[in-house]
Amino acid sequence: MGPCARANSESAPASYGKWAGKVQRIAAAAVLLAALVAGVAAPAAERAVKIVALGDSLSAGYQLAASEAFPAQLERALKARGVAVEIANAGVSGDTSSGGLARLDWSVPDGTDAVILELGANDMLRGIEPKVTRDALDEIIRRLKRRGIEVLLCGMLAPPNLGAEFARAFNAIYPELASKHGVVFYPFFLAGIVTDPKLNQRDGLHPTAEGVLTIVDRILPKVEALIAKVKAKRQS
Repeated sequence: MGPCARANSESAPASYGKWAGKVQRIAAAAVLLAALVAGVAAPAAERAVKIVALGDSLSAGYQLAASEAFPAQLERALKARGVAVEIANAGVSGDTSSGGLARLDWSVPDGTDAVILELGANDMLRGIEPKVTRDALDEIIRRLKRRGIEVLLCGMLAPPNLGAEFARAFNAIYPELASKHGVVFYPFFLAGIVTDPKLNQRDGLHPTAEGVLTIVDRILPKVEALIAKVKAKRQS
């Protein structure tokens, strides 16, 4: 038996006789078709939306375990809803809006899809001139948008004891910037917990783990709107 005859006898059952080659070709085509159908029926897993929480101690999780901080609890809540997401904690306790601007480039790495911007509480507590806060937040948003990064701006409110004039100027910063830049806006980051001692630590300034969960529950629709903007941009 020659080499060609041996190759044919080894590559197809002898019982197919002269039809062996044709049967092989049909079988190979069927395998290829099945693979193509499987690829259509089971699309690749959706790429996770990468979010950075750029903030102060309210994002960092002051006196809390890392798993209890705002970014971690928010990520779990979204994943429980079937959302593919990764949220990085770029909160620095004591940071001001100007501090956030100074570290913006290395706090928000390339590949980030969206930023939850939570800064200004320390500006308010220190009585920093509202224009300084406004200019820093304005520049942060401008730089992020220039990089194609979506933004959720979290507002802060000044207490009355800082004076009516200061409160008016400070409280106006966030809605005005949200309108100017067309970003997703959550008016008051501490809504629902600020007057409840059970949801705050002893200092009365920072939420407990349960308080953070309340923040997450309230802000979740805005975060979902942020993610929707990211996904819409991917499809455009």
